[in-house]
Amino acid sequence: MQSPPLDPPVEDFAPKTAVLTGYDEKHLVTYLRLLDADADGADWKEVAKIVLHIDPAREPDRARRAWESHLARARWMTEKGYRHLLEGGAPH
Repeated sequence: MQSPPLDPPVEDFAPKTAVLTGYDEKHLVTYLRLLDADADGADWKEVAKIVLHIDPAREPDRARRAWESHLARARWMTEKGYRHLLEGGAPH
């Protein structure tokens, strides 16, 4: 697996599959940033704007959905998804 990009564009929803995807591999840094912000108690609106590049003032519903789904996927990565990385990453 190559090093993930530092700031890739995000979709409105993170994957919900039970396997690691190419999207997940590209967004490892995004997931880490979301987990760090959550651990620090950062406001979701600030995180959506800075990390996901979605302005919650202009698109509040989209920003909230994207933040929620990506944070959920980041948590999944810490519980189950990391195992897929150890096994060689997403199937291509």
